[in-house]
Amino acid sequence: MSAPKKGDLSPSEKELFEVITAGNVQEASRLLGCKDVRVNCLDEYGMTPLMHAAYKGKADMCKLLLQHGADVNCNEHEHGYTALMFAGLSGKTDITWMMLDAGAETDVVNSVGRTAAQMAAFVGQHDCVTVINNFFSRARLDYYTKPQGLEKEPKLPAKLAGPLHKVIMSTNLNPVKMVMLIKENPLLAEVEALDKCRRVMELICEKCIKQQDMNEVLAMKMHYISCVLGKCASFLKDREDKLDGLLKSLLKGRDSDGFPVYQEKFIRECIRKFPYCDATLLQQLVRSIAPVEIGNDPTALSVLTQAITGQVGFMDAEFCTTCGEKGAEKRCSICKMVIYCDQACQKMHWFTHKKICKKLQEQREKQEAEAAKLRMQQNKEESKAVQDAIDSMQELSVETSSEVTPSNTAAETETSDPASTPAADN
Repeated sequence: MSAPKKGDLSPSEKELFEVITAGNVQEASRLLGCKDVRVNCLDEYGMTPLMHAAYKGKADMCKLLLQHGADVNCNEHEHGYTALMFAGLSGKTDITWMMLDAGAETDVVNSVGRTAAQMAAFVGQHDCVTVINNFFSRARLDYYTKPQGLEKEPKLPAKLAGPLHKVIMSTNLNPVKMVMLIKENPLLAEVEALDKCRRVMELICEKCIKQQDMNEVLAMKMHYISCVLGKCASFLKDREDKLDGLLKSLLKGRDSDGFPVYQEKFIRECIRKFPYCDATLLQQLVRSIAPVEIGNDPTALSVLTQAITGQVGFMDAEFCTTCGEKGAEKRCSICKMVIYCDQACQKMHWFTHKKICKKLQEQREKQEAEAAKLRMQQNKEESKAVQDAIDSMQELSVETSSEVTPSNTAAETETSDPASTPAADN
């Protein structure tokens, strides 16, 4: 079959684009089996079926097209857009990840010199930016599951690659969440397994720094993960409560305000231990965190999250107090000042939150009372202002009426004077 040309579509290919718009996966599958349908055919703008599916947020359609050999890096669009760029514009993180996992190149630029991440950021799709900036292909990790050179055994057992990759791909850098991911997988939650994973993270960190296209952001993330893995291993070795003990240590808040001091110190220590002192990113992090007293903003977690994921602080979203997961909606029923993603996180945090829950409740009630008082005062002032305006209008109306009355009277007098009428002349 001939190479695709812009706008050169068979009737079945035209129908395929219509079916993609409608989201009919079953019909699209039938059409892709036709001889006159090319999976990488181009419409008049140079868009492939995969680009259309990505832009319209059709995850199942994208998966189907990739299974049929769709070229994820096709760059025939009139403005140089790729499927990854359209995925970022759609705001769908699952489709963005799908494009990346299929081999999408992240450094390709469009006609105005923007990458997929920059385009997503331009339209406010920051979650997609985070996915793109933090993507680490499974193939790169699988490299360490095979013996290299004279090695008799690989550095990373193949059974650990999946669980470790899940930790690497997490965009939630809260150490509590990372420990939870480790704890939930029995293969990973063993001292020997953690030590091997930590060593691989250190090797990847070193490679990110020393490669030609140095990637300090990814290097810092791998270093941070290695620190978390190391801390998990030490608790498994030395503590009877094991990872539960580590979770409690990370969550425990100080008595005065519940701030997790141990967690803050741990993250600061992770950053301080970054082995490449000349790295620009390290210097930026230190300058941002060092002057801040523990317990004040910005926290080490927020600074690190912004540096690695590209998310600016924790604005415009609610995050779980326990694990830092985005989109938390459940509040403590007593104080209503802390928020959780589910009951499990609330239960895990209660041992420390209960110490300040009543205090937070009193603070909230005081704030609500002050706010209510302020609203009443504002309402009174607004009512007074409205009444003053009404009174002023009424006074103006009376003054205007007084000015008009004499002239009317005079007019009436002139009209009623017999000498001024035509009849008087007779």
